[in-house]
Amino acid sequence: MIWNEEYETLPREALEALQLKRLKAQVARVHATVAYYRKKMEDAGVTPDDIQTLADIRLLPFTTKEDLRKNYPFGLFTVPMEKVVRIHASSGTTGKPTVVGYTKRDIEMWAELMTRTLSAAGVHSGDIVHNAYGYGLFTGGLGAHYGAENLGAAVIPISGGNTKRQIQIMQDFGSTVLLSTPSYALNIADAMADQGIDPATLKLRVGVFGAEPWSEAMREEIEQRLKIKAIDIYGLSEVMGPGVAAECIEEQKGLHIMEDHFLPEIVDPDTFAPLPLGEAGELVFTTLTKEAFPVIRYRTKDISRLIPDVCSCGRTFYRIPKITGRTDDMLIIRGVNVFPSQIEEVIMGVEGVEPHYQIVVEREGSLDKIEVQVEVSEAIFSDEVKSLEKLSKKLQTEIKDLLGISCTIKLVEPKTIQRSEGKAKRVIDNRKI
Repeated sequence: MIWNEEYETLPREALEALQLKRLKAQVARVHATVAYYRKKMEDAGVTPDDIQTLADIRLLPFTTKEDLRKNYPFGLFTVPMEKVVRIHASSGTTGKPTVVGYTKRDIEMWAELMTRTLSAAGVHSGDIVHNAYGYGLFTGGLGAHYGAENLGAAVIPISGGNTKRQIQIMQDFGSTVLLSTPSYALNIADAMADQGIDPATLKLRVGVFGAEPWSEAMREEIEQRLKIKAIDIYGLSEVMGPGVAAECIEEQKGLHIMEDHFLPEIVDPDTFAPLPLGEAGELVFTTLTKEAFPVIRYRTKDISRLIPDVCSCGRTFYRIPKITGRTDDMLIIRGVNVFPSQIEEVIMGVEGVEPHYQIVVEREGSLDKIEVQVEVSEAIFSDEVKSLEKLSKKLQTEIKDLLGISCTIKLVEPKTIQRSEGKAKRVIDNRKI
């Protein structure tokens, strides 16, 4: 179902006119209210008056996570604190968190975009939404919550953790929609299997998953094990939170970017030059309507491409494929670029292994070594040594065939790799680089 037909089905010409109007206003506002942005624009030799077409966005400097950290906590806010009604923060892996703020209008707009997102996934006002995204400083829980309430659905704000209780609540309350990270959905599936619960006896119909990269193979695994339709969504705290782009349940062939609010670009991750429509590179966003914390040309570090074809669902927004890697979780192993999602694709395609794995990278002398730790099923683990050796060899060969690198496979007992209630930690990089 299309929630906001007026905007979600805008013809491209009308959409681009709206984007340009909003871009001009946003650039002028940021230039006038944030000294840091103004200085960056001056250093780049650009003024708001130079933005006359959408292509002129290339004149503007990029914004990075480092810019956000330099201005911690509120240095990039464009409104006084009395106008800010919500503050979220992203923990990140190093340094200070990135802090984002929202005005009352930002919160209303966010709810609208998450309503569009859930509606695209087939969620409706009669649904009972089990929201297992984390609440608190993380944007996921509250962003999804407001969208579901705005849609008219009943929301269970359960957050993450205590998986056994989550399943009990799903059974007792008749949850029809699951919101969580994909890795936590598999955690729930494992717990159901341990308790002897058949997912088909629950009322769950659809799952809306995001916050971490996940492969098509993992989608199939979730759908098969939980007996639901698994829908991908995309967002990031610095741009807004969840609700930046979403799959439609009709096609599931790319995520529709909410282009009336976010202007996307694809740039070469090395040279930062703009890439032609359809080519893969780093995804960059400019927020067109955010009030408290707009970002101009924010480098997401996510690798993607823009799909211009109009979807059969009727939405006219450009789409992006499922995000399978980031420039900053990309491993360079002996000169080869490796994304964890590529290794995941191999693992998910091999019978006898579980969808739980960890990649450990070490450096011995000047050489990098990868060990892939993979859980195997109970039946396989208790089988004879020859079976385990054969499985290990198969994984090793298929990873080498796909990526061109050798790795060590360590098959481990079921449930020995630490489970995640949020984003799964897939890589342990012990190199001192």
